[in-house]
Amino acid sequence: MIKCHLSKILGERRLKISDLARDTNINRGTLTRLYHETAERIDLDVLDSLCRYLNCRLDELLEFVDTAEVHDATQE
Repeated sequence: MIKCHLSKILGERRLKISDLARDTNINRGTLTRLYHETAERIDLDVLDSLCRYLNCRLDELLEFVDTAEVHDATQE
């Protein structure tokens, strides 16, 4: 599973989705789906724009979480 940390980053920086959409020209719906982690796909140019605007690395924005490991840990 891929975890998106956009909501955490925006919260820490006190930014709103509407500000991000206006400043980056990324569709507000796209940003909302990333914020709520309901996006099923992301264009590379969106990731590039977000990383540039937020001055962050891709691994700070997105994280791979192995759901098998999470499931195994809860079984113990």
